[in-house]
Amino acid sequence: MTEKALQTLSEKLDRLIEVVSRLAPLPAPAPRFTDADCFVWQAETGTLLPVQRVNRVDIGLIKGVDRVRDILLDNTRRFAAGLPANNALLWGSRGMGKSSLVKAAHAQINRDQPAGEGGLKLVEIHREDIESLPRLMVLLREAPYRFILFCDDLSFDHDDTSYKSLKAALEGGVEGRPDNVILYATSNRRHLLPRDMIENERSTAINPSEAVEEKVSLSDRFGLWLGFHKCSQDEYLEMIEGYARYHDLPVDAEALRAEALEWATTRGSRSGRVAWQFIQDIAGRLGRTLKD
Repeated sequence: MTEKALQTLSEKLDRLIEVVSRLAPLPAPAPRFTDADCFVWQAETGTLLPVQRVNRVDIGLIKGVDRVRDILLDNTRRFAAGLPANNALLWGSRGMGKSSLVKAAHAQINRDQPAGEGGLKLVEIHREDIESLPRLMVLLREAPYRFILFCDDLSFDHDDTSYKSLKAALEGGVEGRPDNVILYATSNRRHLLPRDMIENERSTAINPSEAVEEKVSLSDRFGLWLGFHKCSQDEYLEMIEGYARYHDLPVDAEALRAEALEWATTRGSRSGRVAWQFIQDIAGRLGRTLKD
């Protein structure tokens, strides 16, 4: 090959390299944790999206779960102070304030911290992004903050193997969970897996006990199991009355109770979510806006 041909080939390769480099995705910008106290993990871009206005309620409005509220607050307070704390699984009846309690506990701890301290960050990861959890851990590990990693409505189906990524990221990997990260997850399932999935393993596996152990060992990564159960009628009415006082709704107490019970009857259930939906309805009918 002549020198001129080599020169031409070199120039073409340089142009090709330049074109390919422009097609390559730009590296994700470093997270700016000073922008907010809450973030949402964007797995596609590997970035943390700051949330300026968090959808949450005051912890004093979460009724009927006093014991688990106190346990979660104490665990979160110890973690924020740099003391040993456990991952927490909040499981049980729908609409009883599992996710609301996580967000409210985060806000309460930050309010209680002395001015000038770094603060506690809340990072939400969506269920479908669990496999990207190791990448997120790398970003959080070196940050000078402490993080609650929050996954709402966490559960896994029959053919879903992403739970293995979660197991390794929590405690099973070589590096383990970073000291400045704790995981709080909510689920309607105590073991995060369908009961028939566990029973199927028990009936078809060569060694049933080992197969079941492998599946349910995920929930064992959570040191705290906090159960949320259906509320009583008195607890439901206490929620209604607490919301009405907080939002200054001008409703007669007896009329409020009667309408609240009728609302629950038409819904076929009593829960914190049903109580909040009733308050939204009555506030709308009264032409009143609700406080943030």
